[in-house]
Amino acid sequence: MFLATSCNIAIYSITLILLILSLTTMSEQAEGSRGGLFGTGGRFSGQVDPVMEKFNESINFDKRMWSQDLRGSIAYAKATQKVGILTEEERDTIVAGLEKVGEEWTAGTFELKAGDEDIHTANERRLTEIIGPLGGKLHTGRSRNDQVATDTRLWIVEAERDILKDIATLLGASAEFAREHIDVLMAGYTHLQPAQPIRFAHWLMSHMAAIQRDAQRLTELIPRANQCPLGSGALAGNAFGVDREFLAKELGFEGVTSNSLDSVCDRDFVAEFLLWHSMFLVHLSQMAEDLIINNMLKCVDMADAYATGSSLMPQKKNPDALELLRGKAGV
Repeated sequence: MFLATSCNIAIYSITLILLILSLTTMSEQAEGSRGGLFGTGGRFSGQVDPVMEKFNESINFDKRMWSQDLRGSIAYAKATQKVGILTEEERDTIVAGLEKVGEEWTAGTFELKAGDEDIHTANERRLTEIIGPLGGKLHTGRSRNDQVATDTRLWIVEAERDILKDIATLLGASAEFAREHIDVLMAGYTHLQPAQPIRFAHWLMSHMAAIQRDAQRLTELIPRANQCPLGSGALAGNAFGVDREFLAKELGFEGVTSNSLDSVCDRDFVAEFLLWHSMFLVHLSQMAEDLIINNMLKCVDMADAYATGSSLMPQKKNPDALELLRGKAGV
């Protein structure tokens, strides 16, 4: 099966390469948009093929970072004014325009257009529509390389902090529930066989102990992710000497990244976040399986709100919420 899957991937990759090669030799039959900010001009005389445009875009994924992208742009406008690239009036106009773009995203009225290949392009395109050509000046000395690194770090740190709040709620509620049922006894199992009597509270808090460790691990990730790469440019830094410490402070970072080359390629913080999720979901899956078994043994009873029935067997009460949780953990 693995060999067959590998062959399919290889065949698909070769087909895609041949398609790209064939498109490069064709005369320009169908033309896509190259976008007004990062497209026509320079060495380009033609438009992007629509197939390439679709293949290249990431807007449907990174549009979730619209707020972080706007925050980064507002901070960058302030930083470029400090070094004389923008006047105070230009800075204020750009910041006001970016805030209007944010209002559209919040209201759900922001319209994506052809050529909006990513969230940076989309936001700056809309900014230019609102305030005119001055919007293009915002990108002076900045690259989408340090933009996406900044947006991703901001988004992940916010997500990590939100998760920690949810975990704190779970730990607090579990501790209170355990306290309320401190005198309830249940069977403790080894090898799925009744072994020793234990307190229900002890069993519940055994799972919370694992989740408490998860919270500790997640807390340790934040300082590494919460470093500002903005001002690194495409790879070799910012030619205008923007104050990176100022940018870090404006955006709430704990500090600045130490090397511009590493700043724009580092995704360790993403990998760490995903690895953390793997262990966290294993712990949730473990608790879900324990509850499924104890539900079957009538030690605990699932609330109707989180169970489903059967179209054929009306007596059944299925712990689908827990089973789905285990399935999602496996994925």
